[in-house]
Amino acid sequence: MAHILIVEDEEKLARFVELELVHEGYEVTKCGDGREALELATNNAYDLILLDIMLPGLNGLEVLRRINNPGQEHGVNKPPVILLTARDAVMDKVSGLDAGAVDYITKPFAIEELLARVRVALKLHPVNSQDTSAGSAANAAADDKANGIYRWKGLMLDERKHRVTYDGKEITLTNREFEMLKVFLTNQDIVLTRDTLLEKVCGYDYVGETNVVDVYVRFLRTKIDEVFDVKMIETVRGVGYVIKSE
Repeated sequence: MAHILIVEDEEKLARFVELELVHEGYEVTKCGDGREALELATNNAYDLILLDIMLPGLNGLEVLRRINNPGQEHGVNKPPVILLTARDAVMDKVSGLDAGAVDYITKPFAIEELLARVRVALKLHPVNSQDTSAGSAANAAADDKANGIYRWKGLMLDERKHRVTYDGKEITLTNREFEMLKVFLTNQDIVLTRDTLLEKVCGYDYVGETNVVDVYVRFLRTKIDEVFDVKMIETVRGVGYVIKSE
């Protein structure tokens, strides 16, 4: 799943583009300040950046130059950048492309055109994140954890947005199903007993059916394992359940 950074200080436009990209199955981070954008691009591995030129803090062209400047401490991940701006003069376009942008789209634009340009940029300028160091991978994992994001194969649970997807496809879960899945994802490779799961999901003072854990595991398997043809939650006979990391 491609991770796209939106740098746009018009909040309504940024939110609109974010929703469209998420609907298309992309993971999205957004900010509205040039200096913050440079910090995010320096410390995280993005597959594509949508960058406005007129930004507070630091001009978008300067952000672009610093991302692409070998003298800057940016690691090996230099994602393609599409400039988004209301400035449509030829020299503005030339300046943006000379600074390292792979494409340039002027406002207002049709969202279908933007999505098409995103697809082309990702196809023509793939970022090989597999070649990054173990330290970079560890930083990305730590960043996910700090943002309440947990992964297993193509599955992503976003705690802040209370959202679960598999390969970008939305999975609708109840609150307890969501909480149980989060417990499994935060304890991968650890066999969890039914009592432990009951305590973490339903609370110490839960009074009800003793097989509730098995019921919710079955619900999760129905919504995830069966739909996406995977074997996520494994039964450890006589003990409990476990999700094994990749």
